[in-house]
Amino acid sequence: METQLCAAIRDSVNLASRKPFFLGGLKGYQQLQGIAEGLHPVAGTRGQNEFLQRLTRQVDRCLAQNQTLAVELEETHGWLRKVATCLRYPPSSYSEVEWQKLDSQQVAHDMEVLLKQLRPETENKSILSKFYHALSKRWKDYGPELLHCYDISGLPPHNLQLEGFFNHLRCHQRRVSGCKSTKELRDFGQFQALFMADSQTDLLEQIRRVPLEKYQECRQRLIDSESPRRFIHQLHRDPTKTIYRLLNRYIEHQHELELIPQFANPPPSLCNI
Repeated sequence: METQLCAAIRDSVNLASRKPFFLGGLKGYQQLQGIAEGLHPVAGTRGQNEFLQRLTRQVDRCLAQNQTLAVELEETHGWLRKVATCLRYPPSSYSEVEWQKLDSQQVAHDMEVLLKQLRPETENKSILSKFYHALSKRWKDYGPELLHCYDISGLPPHNLQLEGFFNHLRCHQRRVSGCKSTKELRDFGQFQALFMADSQTDLLEQIRRVPLEKYQECRQRLIDSESPRRFIHQLHRDPTKTIYRLLNRYIEHQHELELIPQFANPPPSLCNI
């Protein structure tokens, strides 16, 4: 029992999730409240061991210290749900008739009204104030890009299904090849996606829509954008080898440009690596 109680409390304080505000924060506090409610009747009876009494006091102290924060977090989560309502998310909660009547101008107007209502509520509230500033900044920077799905029929409001599809491809690639790396999918994953076409004619039409030069240009841009992240990853795994490779590329580049004289022998530092 003691082990299970400790595991439950540990799960409450370490609960993590990608969902903002609720899971990992507010739900963990509510879970700890439920544990305290279950401990109080038992810890107050005669004959109970000191462990339960001390555990109850520690849980109560933790709840008291974070009560104000939890109340503010719950209020912020309520405003987050209002934002989701303005964006009509998730779309499955609304009928096709309601979705067809909606347009980007209506959604933009609802969001602007919501931001005006939220601003006076942020006084003396740190979490709600941070939420307001983050929301207003992202709405100003990315808001127009989020509204196309309300004007274009069939355009989803997010790319979660596409990400899930390529995640399925990665899992299949690892299972078939036995390799942890799925680098090949960056080159051939789109062809596996195109094979989901209804017919061979449909598949050929989809392939012909993309010019080869444009595809190669996009592929090169993707490789260039991933280069800094790939370098940092290699540096973490083997810094000596990574720096050695980087210096060799630098020397080769200098030789090609003829900016420095040709080395008769490589630098001593490189020979010693």
